[in-house]
Amino acid sequence: MSRPFRLVIITGEASGDALAQRFLVALRQRLGDRPLELAGVGGHALIDQGLKPFFPQADIAVMGFGPVIARLPLLLRRMKDAAKGTAEFKPDLLLTVDAPDFTLRVAQKLRRRAPSIPIVHWVCPTVWAWRSGRARRMVPHVDRILALLPFEPAALERLHGPKTVYVGHPVIERLGELRPDANEAARRADSAAPDILVLPGSRRSEINHLMPVFGKAVVQIAKAVPGARFLLPAVTHLRGLIAEQVAAWPVAPQLVDGEAAKYAAFRSARAAIAASGTVTLELALAQVPTVAAYRGADWEAAIARRLIKLPTVILANLVAGRNVVPEFIQQDLTADALARELLAVLAEGPAREAQLAGFREIEKNMRSAGASPAANAVEATLALLAETAGSSASG
Repeated sequence: MSRPFRLVIITGEASGDALAQRFLVALRQRLGDRPLELAGVGGHALIDQGLKPFFPQADIAVMGFGPVIARLPLLLRRMKDAAKGTAEFKPDLLLTVDAPDFTLRVAQKLRRRAPSIPIVHWVCPTVWAWRSGRARRMVPHVDRILALLPFEPAALERLHGPKTVYVGHPVIERLGELRPDANEAARRADSAAPDILVLPGSRRSEINHLMPVFGKAVVQIAKAVPGARFLLPAVTHLRGLIAEQVAAWPVAPQLVDGEAAKYAAFRSARAAIAASGTVTLELALAQVPTVAAYRGADWEAAIARRLIKLPTVILANLVAGRNVVPEFIQQDLTADALARELLAVLAEGPAREAQLAGFREIEKNMRSAGASPAANAVEATLALLAETAGSSASG
């Protein structure tokens, strides 16, 4: 029997677990009969795959400035524990997934303890948006970055960061769920009685900042298009808050529950108002013309203006390399502006056609790595290990 492939995975939250789980499926297919031994930090999905945890993932699953400060002594100790556990496990590879404030510090500590262990980080930190100095600082302890977005390898090269490989975004695997069948396409074509998505985000702060202005925009749109039906996919953990706010709207949208119903709404929708975020990529791939919005606290916006040097904050626009989706940020975000732009893309005409053409460019860029991000990630990782072995042999 061949020697087991020994792998340490460190994730900090559910989204990282989902990526890592798909990585393991693809890796096992690639390894064939070769055994796989797993250790690290992950949730139930990874433990069910055979991962032996160094400690419970719940110890490090914390977000927000206040909660992080409160748990800082434990977080610092767990960084040391993760690096020590990895060094003692002597893996062929350490794969860290997202959660960069924790995982990249573990990588740094491991590199000092066991410099020969290759380290791959999946999900490029947003160094291209802010704190660009982080790119150069990762070089000594990250051998390869696996990127979700196609512009990130060039951005990391420009910033003198680690070598970065675009492996694809998981959303590309959901094209079948995003694209309408014949009946849904007929529904989408109805501009007199269209389905319009209202997507105010998945965080409490987004809901509180965006729902009031979205509600006023919906009233204006409904007045202009009396046959419109408004659909609001509600994230489960914030459904109560959303329902409470929607109850005060003069024109109430239909709340949509569950992921399957959400994607069904995407397939029938003719246009959308959406918070900035990954949802703008989903809408672009679903070919739903969109008006995007962001509003935060004034103090947050002031800090962001100083730190973030980008022409757009909308992911779909960043992938396109130009402003395909109209965006309204902070004081520019008004109900009048949202309604005006939404009505423009709702009707057949140049505004709608321009977005749809841009979405075709976005899809081409997003699909450039191939159909399976997880399989691409495995291939990029194995290529690194082959390079490392070759360098060791020649040395």
